[in-house]
Amino acid sequence: MAIHLGPFQAAEGAGPGRRTFLKTLGVGAVAAAGIPMLSACTGGSAPTSGSTSKSLTFGSGSSDEVPRAAYKAVTDAFTKKSGFDVVTNVIPHNDFQNKINSYLQGSPDDSFTWFAGYRMQYYAEKGLLAPVDDVWEKIGGNFSDAIKKASTGPDGKMYLVPNYNYPWGFFYRKSFWAEKGYAVPATFDELTTLAAKMKADGIIPIGFADKDGWPAMGTFDYINMRLNGYQFHVDLTAHKESWDQKKVSDVFDTWKQLLPFQDPAALGQTWQDAAKALEAKKTGMYLLGSFVTQQFTDPTVLADIDFFPFPEIAVEGTDAVEAPIDGLLLSKKGGGNQAARDFLAFMGSPEGQDAYAAVDTSNIATVKGADTSKYSALNKKCADTIANAKYISQFLDRDALPAMANNVMIPALQSFIKDGSVDVKNLEAQAKSLYAAQ
Repeated sequence: MAIHLGPFQAAEGAGPGRRTFLKTLGVGAVAAAGIPMLSACTGGSAPTSGSTSKSLTFGSGSSDEVPRAAYKAVTDAFTKKSGFDVVTNVIPHNDFQNKINSYLQGSPDDSFTWFAGYRMQYYAEKGLLAPVDDVWEKIGGNFSDAIKKASTGPDGKMYLVPNYNYPWGFFYRKSFWAEKGYAVPATFDELTTLAAKMKADGIIPIGFADKDGWPAMGTFDYINMRLNGYQFHVDLTAHKESWDQKKVSDVFDTWKQLLPFQDPAALGQTWQDAAKALEAKKTGMYLLGSFVTQQFTDPTVLADIDFFPFPEIAVEGTDAVEAPIDGLLLSKKGGGNQAARDFLAFMGSPEGQDAYAAVDTSNIATVKGADTSKYSALNKKCADTIANAKYISQFLDRDALPAMANNVMIPALQSFIKDGSVDVKNLEAQAKSLYAAQ
């Protein structure tokens, strides 16, 4: 299996991004500036329909060390099983996601890493993806109805083959909390009381990092769902509810109670930076997805990590869990390569997901029959949290219109973190314009 590193890409406003601040820059401007397009780092055009190719190209935005190694384990296992060669093109995470629009319209890889929810449906509706109903005929029995629904496009066809999902919650070090006498909070008031005690102890209570723009969305989503419920989250991100109403203002007003306890250096650090601060016991807890544990390479530290769901705020309780689903898609050009379809089918099997999970233990396999015998106590808690949730949200930037999430909400949330102010009327005005243009 070959692995290639893709070049750095400038951001553009045409497509959705995740894990970065998106600057609006047209494709023409990128070309004029002499910046290479993301498509240039791929393995070339996909075979034509009906191809009997014995190879495929795989575009991966999983560039961090652990998931990158995990996907290599998957492609190696697939090659050994099928005899098909996989040329993997690894592109830096933020670059891949911010350039996905030009990537898919250029010369994309046959298959590539992506997400469930609106962010998959958006490109399916644009005709840039190949449906994989034939693959689902083989693997459909391996997934729950909820997973299948999240993998379905707006036309009712199947597009995503899920690999894993992961819950968001507050992660902390058990030994540190025991030493300090801290207890897991069940309500928002208990959370702020605990945070105040941590601050008095000279600790940054809540680890926070929003240099890349997307992490703050998790805090917004949870406060919104705890105050207003899962359905309001879905309707708001679909713009069936307006942004300039009291329910949204209440989310920010509630969040203001946490601002004094969140890391004041948030806008200057990445999620990996904040993970290291939690490891070093500089922060008391950290709201992020379970992928945070990829950063804890010391087995002793990893065994010391625990988490709890975002506490109850109002009558909505804690029924909703933020647990995004990641998996693989086929580009439109890759749809004619049977080897690529076979690769997706492998990813949708216990064998494929076990190969991934053997390297990356931070996520939860989505396929039935996956080997859970080696799950740690934390893995089991993560899996149970997802399994017991009444509602599972994807994430603001996966449930909303890409331009709304990235061009509007990222700068708005970063501004709010900086000075505690937000203009919900402006959010609504931009939402009206963007959604009307679709």
